[in-house]
Amino acid sequence: MLSKIPINLDSVKKEDKDKEILRAAIIAELDAINLYEQMAAIAEDHIIKTVLLDIAREEKTHVGEFQALLLKKDNQQLVELAKGEEEIKELRK
Repeated sequence: MLSKIPINLDSVKKEDKDKEILRAAIIAELDAINLYEQMAAIAEDHIIKTVLLDIAREEKTHVGEFQALLLKKDNQQLVELAKGEEEIKELRK
């Protein structure tokens, strides 16, 4: 994995561990997406490029799965996500 879990999970409060695990999993999936898309961009073989991009799409699904779980575990994350969406809507007007 390119990223490391940023904290020692042993020091995290029991009620926060699942949230931290989900965030670390999202980081790992985003790293994988970046890696596969970068390799696809330079791959010369069409089949290799196609497979790398297909796997990157699968990793994006994994991000969605982990994010859905995180949003069920962390109400503040849900609220802040909605705020971020509203800020973007305002900027696009």
